[in-house]
Amino acid sequence: MLKTRQPSSTPAETDDETDDEILQGGAWLPHGFQLDPHSHVHGQLVYAAAGTLVTATERGTWVAPADRITWTPPRFTHSHRFYGQTDVRLASVPLDLCAGLIDHPSVFAVSPLLREALLALTDEPERRPGAHRRLLAVIVDELADAAETSLHLPEPSDDRLRAATALLRADPARPSTLAELGRAVGASERTLSRLFHAELSMSFHRWRTTLRIHHALAHLTDGMTVTQTAVACGWSNPSTFIDAFTEVVGQTPGRYQAGLRIHAR
Repeated sequence: MLKTRQPSSTPAETDDETDDEILQGGAWLPHGFQLDPHSHVHGQLVYAAAGTLVTATERGTWVAPADRITWTPPRFTHSHRFYGQTDVRLASVPLDLCAGLIDHPSVFAVSPLLREALLALTDEPERRPGAHRRLLAVIVDELADAAETSLHLPEPSDDRLRAATALLRADPARPSTLAELGRAVGASERTLSRLFHAELSMSFHRWRTTLRIHHALAHLTDGMTVTQTAVACGWSNPSTFIDAFTEVVGQTPGRYQAGLRIHAR
């Protein structure tokens, strides 16, 4: 169970949260630390001030490096996994403030104001009555205006598509074409292509690229070089990997790793 920074705080993750509990705080977690599926009656924001966080729900998987924050609405079952030495910050959003945010799990970019508000909320004891509530209101306002990011990997429901994506999850570097995956799961290339667009709202290429970027973020956070990461995730050319990473994450792999070192100080 994750403990909060403040000794008086409620433990930051439980399976039996009550309506009166507001979970808030932070801790350093080791690489690979995992929290099994659970849910909360309140909304939940989880921010990795250093390291990388992966959140999974029935709707798919979201990855959040140090410049992103995950949002999980009330009652959504979710799990977390942390990559690198992670400075995790957690804040619960009371039901009356949840209406200001979207009604499905997501990941948002963290602005400088949002980052400082999150750090203050999870680092400092409340010095004046209502101070944390006011900080949380600022955070919700910032998130209401923030754009959702593209680091969501949706989960399929069709058995054939689930089988195909499972093969890719087991080996993100797998070079199989869509036709080869189709033969492996008993579906035509055309059928799988249609299912990717109909169920996941993205092409096969886009889904696999996003999957590989998820793994690349974990490898980079764990200290693997850019070239090593490119090879491990299925790119034969590091330049192609850098281009794909930059398009999805919004910065180069090298800059991302440099940012990890800055945030970890």
